[in-house]
Amino acid sequence: MKARILLVALAGLFAFPGFGQHVKVPAELKVPKGSRLVQHVYGKGIQLYTCLPSPKDSSVYVWTSQGAQALLYSDKDYRQAVGNHYFNEDHKPVWEALDQSKVVGNKLQQADAPDPNAVPWLLLQSISSPDAGRFKAVILIQRINTRGGKAPDTGADASHKGQSIHVEYTAEYLFYAAN
Repeated sequence: MKARILLVALAGLFAFPGFGQHVKVPAELKVPKGSRLVQHVYGKGIQLYTCLPSPKDSSVYVWTSQGAQALLYSDKDYRQAVGNHYFNEDHKPVWEALDQSKVVGNKLQQADAPDPNAVPWLLLQSISSPDAGRFKAVILIQRINTRGGKAPDTGADASHKGQSIHVEYTAEYLFYAAN
């Protein structure tokens, strides 16, 4: 009986609501076996968009992603800030911890978020990570449990050319190292 209670208690730890591990991650976003979760943070900020001509048809305007800006938190209630998320001059996503360690990512895969108003879920590969600090040895990053952040379906037209909008979003970021 004690063993069963312990097993149930341990199972509860790994399915802790908000941790991200209880969420069914699409197959294309799963990390390889042997990957080890080393950080889990909660992002809260804005996705940035600018109204520009569509690359497919210059007479049509679309809200074009210009990156994101977010604070990173250690808890789902956004109380303890641990870093920042932004895009660098090469338009690559960067996660920077308060200890100055940072990791730069490159998108490998994406999947639609369950919420139609949310930015997609992503799997990214680290193209730069530090030798020390919070993001030491990170090789893969998942963005899951997104809410909001998607560009509006309307309002992109010639009269708004060059205008920018900020759309609030939240996400969970999971950072993995090789085992």
